[in-house]
Amino acid sequence: MIGLGDMSIRMRHTRGHTGNRRSHHALKNTNIITDTKTGTSRLPHRIDEATGLYRGKQIAPARAVRVAKDKVKGTSTAPVAVHAHEHAHAKHSNAGAKAAEGVAGKVATGGRPNKSATGEKA
Repeated sequence: MIGLGDMSIRMRHTRGHTGNRRSHHALKNTNIITDTKTGTSRLPHRIDEATGLYRGKQIAPARAVRVAKDKVKGTSTAPVAVHAHEHAHAKHSNAGAKAAEGVAGKVATGGRPNKSATGEKA
């Protein structure tokens, strides 16, 4: 059985050992290429999304130029159309009778509902 007295002490590292391990942790700059013809920037060995070219060949269609739209701050002041239900819900036709059933119906009506109120036959 291993007790606390049997555990080994963690090895210590010198500053040099820690620095050597961390020497590879530095972040490297990304190599971004600017196209000489169009002036767009891209990563190396990747397709130019603006023109669709890769190594001088047309690989994909060119992306359409986006036009900035005027943005309006705040909520819209345009009137909102009222949503009207044009279809009938058959399952909701007996909603009044269903409300009297169950625990909430017993509390609201003061006891068991009448069989004639719920539409049930005796």
